[in-house]
Amino acid sequence: MYHHSGNVAQRTADSTTGVLAPMAPATDALVFQRCTWCGTAMYHRVLCPVCRGSDLRTERSEGAGTVRHSSVVHRNTPAARNVSLIEMAEGFVLRGRVMGPPIGIHSGDRVRLSTAKDPVRGEPVFQLVDEPYRAWT
Repeated sequence: MYHHSGNVAQRTADSTTGVLAPMAPATDALVFQRCTWCGTAMYHRVLCPVCRGSDLRTERSEGAGTVRHSSVVHRNTPAARNVSLIEMAEGFVLRGRVMGPPIGIHSGDRVRLSTAKDPVRGEPVFQLVDEPYRAWT
């Protein structure tokens, strides 16, 4: 059943007809899917990339992750910004932006979710957990 509103929906526990009940929208929550067959965590997918299963349940992320790759982008923006691939503690990878100087973000930096969506780009925004300034290496 298609649920027209942007709310995430789940089956009610006592429902035998499969009626969907909307979950309360959380503005600063990052949600992901987990396959009920193989347990793979993924971000915004229709099918599981491992087993091709379509039975995905929605879960809420704790918001902690690690930067796997970061690039400085100068295109289509008035100032330089970073685009990073973040591996979340739950096991899925997503694209987002890390606050701070774009050149100061490195692979392996620990980050925490700041807001679930950037109002302009619509991607998650993270902040560094550790000190952002490192000694020259």
